[in-house]
Amino acid sequence: MTYDLKIVGGMIVDGSGGAGYRGDLGITDGRIVALGEAPKDAKETIDAAGAVVAPGFVDLHTHYDAQVIWDPKLSISPWHGVTTVVMGNCGFGVAPTRPEHRDLIVRTLEKVEGMSVAALNEGLGAEWPFETFPEYLDAIDASGVSINVGVLLGHTPLRMYVMGEEATERLATGDEIAKMKAIVTEAMEAGAIGFATSRAPTHVAYDGRKVPSRVCDAEEVFEIARAMGEAGGGLLEATAGRGLFLDEYAEIAKIPGCTVSWTALLAGLALGKGDHEEQLAKSEEMAAAGLRVYPQVTPRPLNFEYQFKEPFMFEAMSIFKPVSAADFEGKKKLYQDPEFRTIFRDKMETVAENFRSSFGKTVISQCVSDASLDERLLFDVAKERGQAPTDLALDLSLAENLETRFRMPVANHNEDEVEPLLKAGSTVLGLSDAGAHASQLCDACQPTYLLSRWVREKGVFTVEEAVRMLTSRPAEVAGLTDRGLLAEGRPADVTIFDPETVGAGPLERVYDFPAGADRLVSHETGVRAVIVNGVPIRRDGADVLAEGQPMPGGVLRKQRAVA
Repeated sequence: MTYDLKIVGGMIVDGSGGAGYRGDLGITDGRIVALGEAPKDAKETIDAAGAVVAPGFVDLHTHYDAQVIWDPKLSISPWHGVTTVVMGNCGFGVAPTRPEHRDLIVRTLEKVEGMSVAALNEGLGAEWPFETFPEYLDAIDASGVSINVGVLLGHTPLRMYVMGEEATERLATGDEIAKMKAIVTEAMEAGAIGFATSRAPTHVAYDGRKVPSRVCDAEEVFEIARAMGEAGGGLLEATAGRGLFLDEYAEIAKIPGCTVSWTALLAGLALGKGDHEEQLAKSEEMAAAGLRVYPQVTPRPLNFEYQFKEPFMFEAMSIFKPVSAADFEGKKKLYQDPEFRTIFRDKMETVAENFRSSFGKTVISQCVSDASLDERLLFDVAKERGQAPTDLALDLSLAENLETRFRMPVANHNEDEVEPLLKAGSTVLGLSDAGAHASQLCDACQPTYLLSRWVREKGVFTVEEAVRMLTSRPAEVAGLTDRGLLAEGRPADVTIFDPETVGAGPLERVYDFPAGADRLVSHETGVRAVIVNGVPIRRDGADVLAEGQPMPGGVLRKQRAVA
């Protein structure tokens, strides 16, 4: 008998947080059958000398819900060692969706997740291969996927499916909540790993409407959580906002079978009551009390590129409500209006200090008509020209038909403040947002950034600690009980990386989405191999699955996610 695949000579870091050790790893039929000593021959051998052999990384917070339909490789997450992603976060997704609501869902994703309508329409096709949530999971498995996906049922498509467009306008009736709970039960039985919702004020849908999840009351969320618990339990992911924050999370976590993870605990940006230090202290108290409530944190500074044709950064401000509701030409008229400009200028002098500070660090990232302005501070150029920064931003945008790009630092820029968040026992890595805001940011490279910046350069974490943060910790929070550890009998999801060279390259804008839509990507360094369920999918920075070869990933169904 021989192994299908054997990895030799590496430092095995199994994801538990325990000390690494030299050894080999044998894989047969997609599972680990030998660990430490693997004496048999193999059909294929990978030399891991000088490298770390770790479990495949688990990304708890992605938005590949639409992209998975046209991009089964789920690029770029596997480039950076990710073998399992959780989709459907923030309450957004594409199922369940009735045919008559498809355009509304697409337009909502455009507004809240920065996705291109043209790319979504071309990528999903004229006839979507699903309507219900179970049909969606089946469609993913039928078309194939290179890595493992756990899927959360999103509150926004759920409400839209039950209530139609009124989901953006009113509370649900008792009968409608009962229908939602039935769909939640159906989704959990089909393999959903949980449910996601959002109350974030920045989540503004088409025509300036609130996304459906922002219109409900807390009791609706509690009822859905109870249905999830009764169906076997799972993860409830929430994006913080008024009426759904720490107190409510604590109540949800008391429901049998419910785990809560929320986005996001960021240095310098408080999404609810108190600053990030107060929110961390409260989270630590909840963890000490045995409540399964886990704020998501990120090791990366959060930078956001935007254009005024979709001014996501400002849409929580009341003065931008008419902008959100306007079409393209209507936006331009508003930006030309002296009254709007005066209100905008004055408002930016009185907004919360952290937002005002971030706006003050805004960079003009791309001005096609005047490249000399690229990468210059907006405030510096405005001072030179004797203009208010808001007026300059609007003038530059109008001169280029709203195509001018700006980059604004949002949070997490002070590493001394970020470090306690990463080290806290109550937190979990998340918020990569992979698949969303593709033309505005790229944090899918979060794992390789953590390993380069926080392990190799800063020495804040050992390799063993960082690998646990990237593997077993998010798997535990998501309820994925057979992922995140290297152990005999487990599925063979493995990432092999060179600790001396692993890292994330600079951001690059490419135009490889459907309809020629653009996105930002970051290429990996030092990732030698990525293996999913025993099958190598990446080697030394290149995809290695042969044309027509079956994809080794799949939907991880139910709380114990067995492929």
